[in-house]
Amino acid sequence: MSDSAVNVVVSSRVRLARNYFDLPFLNWNRPENARLCIERAQAALCGGEENYDLYLMRDLPDVERLKLVEKHLISRDLVERAETGAALIRQDRRVSVMINEEDHLRIQAIGSGLDLETAANVAFGVEGRLEAVCTFSFDPQLGYLTSCPTNTGTGMRASVMLHLPMLTRYKQMGNVNQSVAIYGEGSEALGDLYQVSNQVTLGRTEEEIIEAVTAVVRQLIDMELSLRARCLKEQPMDLRDALLRSYGLLRYALRMDEKEFMLHWSHLRLGAAMGLLPVSLAAADDLLTVAQDAHARRYAQETAPGEEADAARCDIIRKTLETNV
Repeated sequence: MSDSAVNVVVSSRVRLARNYFDLPFLNWNRPENARLCIERAQAALCGGEENYDLYLMRDLPDVERLKLVEKHLISRDLVERAETGAALIRQDRRVSVMINEEDHLRIQAIGSGLDLETAANVAFGVEGRLEAVCTFSFDPQLGYLTSCPTNTGTGMRASVMLHLPMLTRYKQMGNVNQSVAIYGEGSEALGDLYQVSNQVTLGRTEEEIIEAVTAVVRQLIDMELSLRARCLKEQPMDLRDALLRSYGLLRYALRMDEKEFMLHWSHLRLGAAMGLLPVSLAAADDLLTVAQDAHARRYAQETAPGEEADAARCDIIRKTLETNV
């Protein structure tokens, strides 16, 4: 992967929806079936060379569930199915298997930068171990059968998270050839983060899906980098001023809510990517997780009882940036 792609792409993810052939779909009101799904997944993945930890949603405090959501290891839908939901998470946090979400299993592999092929290979490897315990529901004509018809076929969602501040600034998102779905991460595309993923899982092979998503991602990368160069050439003072103001606030503010943090985080990552701020891309990307609400709430409880999450967030940010000057 080129350095230019790293400057724009935050992460890649491949998710597979699978259901066991001998159980009804949707286990939220079938505790016995839900428990069987958990036991089968444990039998397949636990005890091998790779170490997985089992998380039963009903046993986790709310803040711990939300921390897993912020790390993109589980979905909010799984949290809402806390009584029957569970997750097996590999200890390197690159693979997670959600159990009893919308489908029996949601297998996902996460990678850094633009590398959907590697993520897919990892996900299919995990799928093979899971299917060795019990066969998945599959139709020769339709493919893998899922709770939601939009996932039937390959059952695969290939997605890439991108940081696109200049496409947002210059209002160029509408000029993208959208053969795939592009949508903002969170309300109002906080932090200028966008997710690119395939819309169709039926009638296309896994390779075709990855090729289609990758093609649009590369188009977005080229457009974003071109606009960054244009902005630096045409408005260098305005650009540097905005980046340094955000950097100063992140370094010295005592209290900041999540929405304000995401605004300044976008400037921080842009400055890191363009070499205009004394911070690494890795540190900026790490802050995207560890400075969000659930992490800040947990940090506050550990460091100062009663400390507000907004103040704890600033403490996390300061410590991270101080070690990356």
